[in-house]
Amino acid sequence: MSSPDPNRAQLTRSDRDGTVALQGDLVVWTLPTLPDGAVPRLDLSGLSRLDTAGAWYLSRQQAAGATLSGLSERHAELLDTVAGAMTEPVPDPAPDMPRWRQMLDRAGRRVVSGLVFFRELAEYLGRFVAALLRALRHPSEFRLTSLVYHCQETGLRAVPIVTLMSFLIGVVLAFQGATQLRQFGAEVFVVDLIAIAVLRELGILLTAIIVAGRTASALTAAIGSMKMHEEIDAMRTLGMDPDMVLILPRVLALVLMLPILGLISDVAGLVGGAVMSWIELGISPAMFLARLSDVEASNALVGLVKAPVFALIIGVIGCHAGMKVGKDADSLGRQTSTAVVNAIFAVIIADALFSIFFSEVNL
Repeated sequence: MSSPDPNRAQLTRSDRDGTVALQGDLVVWTLPTLPDGAVPRLDLSGLSRLDTAGAWYLSRQQAAGATLSGLSERHAELLDTVAGAMTEPVPDPAPDMPRWRQMLDRAGRRVVSGLVFFRELAEYLGRFVAALLRALRHPSEFRLTSLVYHCQETGLRAVPIVTLMSFLIGVVLAFQGATQLRQFGAEVFVVDLIAIAVLRELGILLTAIIVAGRTASALTAAIGSMKMHEEIDAMRTLGMDPDMVLILPRVLALVLMLPILGLISDVAGLVGGAVMSWIELGISPAMFLARLSDVEASNALVGLVKAPVFALIIGVIGCHAGMKVGKDADSLGRQTSTAVVNAIFAVIIADALFSIFFSEVNL
């Protein structure tokens, strides 16, 4: 409905036998002339114009128990549309509810919300696996070009920041380790400290955190933008499966590239530790390599085994957040920040579980 000129909008009201008859324009400009309280019966046969503000007023009266009569079919459709768009807020705990019950109520709601979130993540993981199996059965449907592009965006473009970060972590470990071990005359063990810390934990963990920060946000922003512009609905209309087009290439690229980034991170961390050990302790590169060869190779294997799992976590959380974006830009920003926080938190939790598991199996 087009809004009338406020100077020409007029609404007359007449009361008879408990019925309020309205004639003229029931629009935003004439709404202040109506009573705020409930009206038992409304005769709307004389209405010439009705906008969404007027329909909102009528829906409130109808919810309060008022009887509406004489509404034209065109105005009735607008009233039904406005009434259907109105949402009822979730009621807060009663003010007189004891504090301990309010705390339990909030805790229960958060637990249920968390369980729903995990169920949705499991659903998206299943959708990725189903799309992967479908691609294996029907290779012609697999988008190799998209996979190569996302491998470049996820892996190749992350190499500089991952290398620099790991190099500096190795430098810091060597410097701090040398400061502490020098007190006991055990400077040579700084090589073992660097190797185990970088290969087993810090290399892949910090790499996954960096990838979670840059890739989870990129996934959410890209898919969320498509969701806002209804491009995903257009894909379904054209017979294209969003799981095959959007989710599979992105998550698979992460699964393929994160182990490679983890390996690059390990090498850069060891090089940084070797450089600082040479400067601070006088341990030559040849001595560093000789001492490094005594470190068990299982430490590197333990670190790299985590990479595909971390990649799945980051990819699934990013795609899930992108699909949850609504029609507004605020939803896109909120889901992007939520995806980054959730991905980093989930990676740290998964790393802690891996550490406990490998400790129990003596690896």
